[in-house]
Amino acid sequence: MIKYGLECDKGHGFEGWFQSSAGFDTQKKRGFIECPVCGSINVDRAIMAPAVARTDKLPVPARTARPDAEWVSSGTDVTILSSEERELREKLAELRKEMTKDADDVGDEFAEEARRIHFGETKPRQIYGQTSFEEARELIEEGVDIFPLPPGGEHN
Repeated sequence: MIKYGLECDKGHGFEGWFQSSAGFDTQKKRGFIECPVCGSINVDRAIMAPAVARTDKLPVPARTARPDAEWVSSGTDVTILSSEERELREKLAELRKEMTKDADDVGDEFAEEARRIHFGETKPRQIYGQTSFEEARELIEEGVDIFPLPPGGEHN
């Protein structure tokens, strides 16, 4: 197995495990390698420093790969994606696109704008953006209807 540092065309870095260098090339050519952050399949190897063994970490248990699966990493944990999991990711990305197509992206102002809409201070409309977990919890406690978006959009 070979571990590569990977990077998508949007600059998101992650890691992937492959059977061989040829295995990486084959999966890339077939569009099977996808950025776990934004879903882009325009992925290439990133420049990597050599791995140096550390004595302060516990050993990582061996993983068994399935024939229909690939390894992907978010940089902190490696996950195996089966064809069903890949299909689910694609459907979640489609759902996100549908949910945001007629909505306003309010970015980091999401919590404030959601409150203004809820309390009638501004016109009602569909919005999306980012907020902290704590702020989202407070919105729910205040009775503001919010829903977390599935991953897979260009805003991730």
